[in-house]
Order: sequence, then C-alpha cells, then structure tokens
Amino acid sequence: MRTDVLVVGAGYAGSVVAERLASAGRRVLVVEKRSHIGGNAYDEYDEQGVLIHRYGPHIFHTNSRLVVDYLSNFTEWRPYEHRALAHVDGKLLPIPINLDTVNGFYGLELSEEEVGAFLERVREPRSPVLTSEDVVLNAVGRDLYQKFFKNYTRKHWGLDPSQLSAGVAARVPVRTDRDDRYWTDDFQALPREGYTRMFEAMLDHPNISVELGVDFREVRELIQAAHVVYTGPVDAYFDHRFGRLPYRSLRFEHTHLPGTPRYQRVATINYPNEHDYIRVTEFKHLTSQEHPGTSIVREYPRSEGDPYYPIPRPENQALYRRYQSLVAREKGVTFVGRLAQYRYYNMDQVVGAALKAAREILRAGSV
Repeated sequence: MRTDVLVVGAGYAGSVVAERLASAGRRVLVVEKRSHIGGNAYDEYDEQGVLIHRYGPHIFHTNSRLVVDYLSNFTEWRPYEHRALAHVDGKLLPIPINLDTVNGFYGLELSEEEVGAFLERVREPRSPVLTSEDVVLNAVGRDLYQKFFKNYTRKHWGLDPSQLSAGVAARVPVRTDRDDRYWTDDFQALPREGYTRMFEAMLDHPNISVELGVDFREVRELIQAAHVVYTGPVDAYFDHRFGRLPYRSLRFEHTHLPGTPRYQRVATINYPNEHDYIRVTEFKHLTSQEHPGTSIVREYPRSEGDPYYPIPRPENQALYRRYQSLVAREKGVTFVGRLAQYRYYNMDQVVGAALKAAREILRAGSV
C-alpha cells in the first residue's frame, strides 16, 4: 500500500496533523489501534443515552487563540467552567485551594487580605524547590499538604510527592480569593456535540483514509509512505531498546444511576484520603444534558494498562533522552503527542504541537 503520509494514531496529535497535511494536498492514511477515533478524548452515549467520556473527564481550556480558531473549524462550543471539590474530614471543600478551602478546613473566617498572611505563617519554606512535596509545603504548609495532596498524589502516581518533580504540583494553583474555578484560562468550553463529532469532522476529508483496529507494528512493513507521523509510545516504536518508559494508567468504573437527576454538587469530587479511586465525575455537569438519570465515572489509578501519564521523575527523563537520540536519527518520521514526546501535555498543548509539526513537515518538503 502506498500513501504520501502514514499517521499512527487518531487522537488529537494524529488527527490534527492528518487534517493539515490533507488540506495541503497530501494523501494521508491514518491507522488507529483502538476501535474508534478521538484517542482518550473519545466520548459516546452510554446504553441509557447519557453522553459520557469513556476515558475520564476531558475539559478543554486554553489561552491560545490559534488553537481555538483552528478547532472551531470543526465544532461549535458550549461554554463550561470546571469546578471541583475535595472530600476531606467529612467536608466538601474547593480544590484548588482558595480562601473558602482554608476557612472551611481550619474553621476560620479570614478575609482575602488576611489569608495571605495566614499561609505565610503556616508554610514551610523550601529552597531549592525540587519536588512536588517542596512545592506544596512551600506554599501552604503541612496540614493542607497532608490532607489534600499527599495521599491523593500517592494514589494517582503510585509515588510519594517527594519522589515527583516539582512540575506536577506546580500545575495546581493556590488562591487567596474565592475563585473556585479549576482553571482560569481565557477560553473554557466543550465541543457542543461532543469530542467524537469534532474528530469526525476533522478527519472527514477526501485525502484522508482511516483504518481502525490496526496495530502499526503489524503493518509498518506493508505500507510505503514518504513520511510517517507517529503519536504512540516512543519506547514502543523502538521496541523498548533501552527499557520501558514508566507510565501511570487508570481503570474507569462507569455507573448509571436511574431516576437520579443529580448525583453530586459539582462535576468532580476528589477523594484524597479514602477509597481506592481518586475522584468521581458526573458527566451531566459537563454537557448540561437533560436526562431523568445520571452517569458517573470513578477513576482507579494503576501501574498496568493503557499509558496515560508519563511519570515526571529525573531518571525517567534521562531514559527518554536516550530515546530522543534515536528519534533524532530516524529519517522521515515525526514524533508528536504526549506518548511520542513523553510529555504531560494538556489537550490544547497537543493541538499546538501538532499544528507546529504539520508546518515543519510541509516546510521541509519531504512530502
């Protein structure tokens, strides 16, 4: 089989590159190991007719106008600002930590002006700040660290915060006002008809062919392409030559609750200190769908299974750099996406990286 470009993976990275190259006149074949497009952002209606995200909640947010303008070619949007609570000591308190979290946890009535001074008193200064434990202790002190972060991190990553790079905890802000939004990006919304419909529109191009249920390893010798765009695990591409890059996975337990219009106050509730699952998400908060019942998902972290989160530790980055040396020598192949670049990308960051990759492929003139 011949094609101009072979794209491995039909998630964000692969779909965006495929669309850009197809729109530039290249013939593109997309092969996807799973039975559907959309990668981990795939959504579908469950048996009861509730729109759910099969691989856990995906909420789009970005400050990039370029990314919004691009994706808006394939979907309309429904504004949505995500809010989450943490179940701590029998209370539901806002997460990320804000003024109401501090007051509720300590039983105080601090003002915005007072909470900054309070956190300054309870924080444990760390210098240098190297680990996620350092980040949190440096910002909010030991009480909030132990109740909101320590056990949650242990469950999520299978590691103590002291074993993880600072960037993990740095993604979660600490606020001294009452802003209870999970993110503060300029643009926060979900595709109006769902992520899958957006991906279908993106890949609906006469120059694009999509083959589902196809493992790249089984067809790589059968397809002749001028260029390959690879979005899978970089270590798998090289047959784990230097060993496996560590990833964290999840098991999703989906449940429908008939006759329950609403299950919880907000879309997501975190459980740092009890249960084997880390959080529960109710999808109708995300979609505003009208339905007499509701559907939820519980997320159970685990070490085995589909790779979701590259584990940010110095030794893992050192191993990835060994694979990067192979990537640099691999002619005619572009590696892009969370797995191919072993990077903790948000969705908008993957889109941005894919747009850049497509521009570089076209600029190089290899196809």
